[in-house]
Amino acid sequence: MLTSVLLPIALAIIMFGLGLSLTTGDFARVARMPKAVLVALGTQVVLLPVICFGMVKVFGLAPALAVGMMLLVASPGGTTANLFSHLAGGDVALNVTLTAVNSVLAVITLPIVVNLSIAHFLGDSGQLGLQPAKMLQVFAIVLVPVALGMLVRSRKPGFADRMERPVKIGSAVVLALVIFAAIYTERDNFLDYLAAVGLIAVLLNVISLALGYVVPRVAGLGERQSIACSMEIGIHNATLALTIALSPALLNNSEMATPVAVYGIVMFFPTALVAYILGRRAKLRGATTPAV
Repeated sequence: MLTSVLLPIALAIIMFGLGLSLTTGDFARVARMPKAVLVALGTQVVLLPVICFGMVKVFGLAPALAVGMMLLVASPGGTTANLFSHLAGGDVALNVTLTAVNSVLAVITLPIVVNLSIAHFLGDSGQLGLQPAKMLQVFAIVLVPVALGMLVRSRKPGFADRMERPVKIGSAVVLALVIFAAIYTERDNFLDYLAAVGLIAVLLNVISLALGYVVPRVAGLGERQSIACSMEIGIHNATLALTIALSPALLNNSEMATPVAVYGIVMFFPTALVAYILGRRAKLRGATTPAV
């Protein structure tokens, strides 16, 4: 009941909440800051999965855990990135644009990364991949609620504004419940899995945050934009990854969900520290956002 009905509904509510915070202008903003968007998405969609694959190989993770890590890294940025970016002095408008664009892009890129990972780590065992019919389900649970949320905002902007805080609180509660459910499902093996994936989950978070800041800076983006990229790339949509891993209609594999659940717990500590450090640096430098 939890994984087949409640989990997809919970994700749909979260994505609907994301839609309530978006307008068509958030997508149009890409044309005004193409360099920032391309650098961030290139880092997140191309560079990060390659690095995660290398880490998984070095750590020698069990096949299902390795696929779980690749599923996590292929997931788009989470809405929590907007909050951390705000606290760190980042360009929150850029965060909103990146979240919007990446959520659409992930409908294509996520199944590709997951299917390649399953083929590499699991071979032909279990026929687990996200085939076209399953990709349509991913499309439905990701983009349809977002589109509905955007429609509501366009028609009822006052209602959308009033719902922003309750939806954020509800999303945090849902994520906590989903993580608990994933851990409970694998409770007999969780300590072993934690020992196997705890360190790599922390390292992935730290590396994601670092790359998200350093690559944009090297590419010539401003401080506030680089902070926004760091938060967006460092925080993944764990609820989406857990839904795909646990749903009987999709991957239906609780072991794959374990790295995501662990990441969902540990990511807040390095992210909060990095946000504090970057926020301090931005204040000391009196950072401004240059034209891109």
